[in-house]
This record gives sequence, structure tokens and C-alpha cells, in this order.
Amino acid sequence: MQKSLDSKLNRIHADPHGCKDFILADAKDADMAMGISSPGRSPEAHAAEGRFRSLQEYRDLMEAIVRQGHVDIMLMSAHSNDVLNLQKRIFDNSQVTPAARANDTTDIHIVTGSKYPGAPSMPFRTATLDHIQCGHMDCKPEERKLGADLGLYSITFNNDTVLDRQALEAYREFRVEAERKGFRHFLEIFDPNRPDAVDPAQLPRFINDAIVRTLAGVAVKGRPVFLKMVYHGPKAMEELVAYDPHLVIGILGGGAGTTYDAFKLLAEAKKYGARVALFGRKINNAENQLAFITFLRFIADGQITPEEAVKAYHGVLQNLGVKPQRSLADDMKLQTNVMSYGGGGSAVSLPVGKPEAKKTPASNGKPAAASSANGKSPASDALPDFSKMSTSQKVEWQRQRWNRILG
Repeated sequence: MQKSLDSKLNRIHADPHGCKDFILADAKDADMAMGISSPGRSPEAHAAEGRFRSLQEYRDLMEAIVRQGHVDIMLMSAHSNDVLNLQKRIFDNSQVTPAARANDTTDIHIVTGSKYPGAPSMPFRTATLDHIQCGHMDCKPEERKLGADLGLYSITFNNDTVLDRQALEAYREFRVEAERKGFRHFLEIFDPNRPDAVDPAQLPRFINDAIVRTLAGVAVKGRPVFLKMVYHGPKAMEELVAYDPHLVIGILGGGAGTTYDAFKLLAEAKKYGARVALFGRKINNAENQLAFITFLRFIADGQITPEEAVKAYHGVLQNLGVKPQRSLADDMKLQTNVMSYGGGGSAVSLPVGKPEAKKTPASNGKPAAASSANGKSPASDALPDFSKMSTSQKVEWQRQRWNRILG
């Protein structure tokens, strides 16, 4: 089956300025970083207990999200890729592309009681490309397409000649092996994890320059298919896009934050040139991951605003009888906790307000249904023209749709 990732990348490169396609990825590779807590807490059914999900529950969610089909990429650990992709074959009839984390630098070794995340990053790889591609060492050429042919490779630049040189040498070795084995990758660039490595005012340009310099010596066959990086604001994003529009830029989500934090981050990054969003903890900590991802998809496709999406998401949770982690007012707070893998940052409150219902003879003052905007019943699976709908109409359409889908 044609993968949506490949179709979108082809259209983006054919028309880098005009194409509106946006790529979404769910990063379910946390078991290569966080250990027991990686599957996240279980808000869907075990909120009172406050326990962590099991690895099997984590993978059940991956399967459900792949079946849903709203993400373009499912990023997994090599182990999960082996179980779900090579053994269960859940991607065979799906438009979702399987991917695996190909390296795990020391700054993401987030082990209870450890000091690793605070020590300068050092290159390291647990997984082998052969195991990701075919499940065993020394794959035969015809076996290399059995598993994933896409992986995440990460680098953390720390403004240190010795450490950064080691990281670049390790990346070069990986690229050589990957090209020989027909393995594609996307490149993740973390901000420095060494304190005071770079003046904060110069950090966005430091990262941009490091990316450009690193890839200048890499020919087309060895280049990453896209980037994953911290969103440093409009200026830094526009600067990198203007330098090379074929450098497909993706943003990472960072800490869980609020629902508005995730939705607004996606919309803002897309507005200034990002083409990809890879959210891990933001999805994994949602009260209902399928609903959360659906609204990410609608925002990415320009069908609803972040503000409308937060309200509609809370409406879905109410219909499902799921208690939200925060009130709507608290969930409309924007947090700046996306600057490092470990999170952190301050929060500011944004006005929530109430949706204004447009009065029409048909509605008698009640929020109009989607049918008033496009002539189709909200029970239809066809999407209405969201540009012609009021906020209250969009919220009502989403509520009715999720009530129909999830009961």
C-alpha cells in the first residue's frame, strides 16, 4: 500500500512553496529513554490507581493509532518494531509508515536516580539496522524491506569541539551503513544539554547553523528525509526554510504540557514553515489518544484552529464520560516547556471565552449544525467546509462526530 509519508514528501519537493501537506508522527519510542514509566500513566481506565501502563498496553495503543490512520509515521523502539511490524504485520495494509529509533545518545537515558540527562551527550547505538529491517543479523537483500526502512537518528550539539566531533563522526558512520543497506533516516537535533553551552540569545542561530554545516557535506543519497528539532520561534523557522525549502523541517513536542500547548505549537510551527510534527509525550499523556490525534490532524490540515480544537476536545471527553486532567480554563494555558527533552518552563494564561452561537431561523439561537454550512448532515463522514463555519458550529460538528464514532 502507498504510504502517506512518501506521497506527501513527493508533493512537498515538487512544490515546496505551495504544497500544504503536513506530516504527523506519533513517537512511541520512549522505552529507549525512560524505562518503566515510558508507556505513561493510564488515564483512560486507571486514573484513581495512578499506575503506569504495561508494555503490552503501550503497544495496544500503537496498534489502535495505526488502525485509525491519522498519523503518517509510527516511531517505535527496535523491540516494538520487531513485535508489531515484523511479527504481527500491522503495517502491511496501512498508509502509516513504521519507523524505529536508530540510536540512543546518553542524554536520553532517563533512568530513575541517574545523572545521565544532565551530563554532556555522548553518541551511542543500541539497535542495529539489520534487526530493524529484518529482525536478525546479516539480512539478505530481499529481507531488508520486511521491517522498517526508516529510522530516527539524533544528535545533541554541545558547543564542545571534542564531543561534537565524536557525535559527527558517529553520524557519518551511521549514514554510510544506512546508505549501503537501503535505510532512510530523519535527523533529530536536540538543544545542548550541557548548562551554559550557548548564549540563549544565540541558540536558535547556533542550531540552524549546526544543521546547515552538518548537512553541507552530505550528498543527496545520504541526507535525512526530514528534520526533527525544537521550535525556536518564527524567525528561526523562517530563516531555515528560506535557506533551503527542500530541507523538510519537523518540530518535536517536548514535555506533555497542556492540550493548548500541543495544538498551538503545531499551528504556529506550520504557519512559519514546518512540515512535520513528532509528538510523543503530548499524545501519550492525553486523556484519549485517538481523539487527541484526530484534532492534531484537523489542525495540521487547516480545518480547525487550536483554540476551537481544545474546546471540541473537551466536548469529546465529556461525551465519553472521561474526566479531563484539567479544567477547560487550565487547559487553555500556553506553556513554554518544549525547549529540552526534560521539559520545564513557565506558563501564561490565555482567555478562554465562550463560543458565540450564530442565530438563524433554523437554529432559534442554538449552535447551528454542520449542515447549515455545507448542506450535509453531521452524521455524514464527508468533511464540511470548515472555513464557512462558526466556532460553535465546528465544536458541535466535532462533538457529534465523536459521539457517533465512539458511542
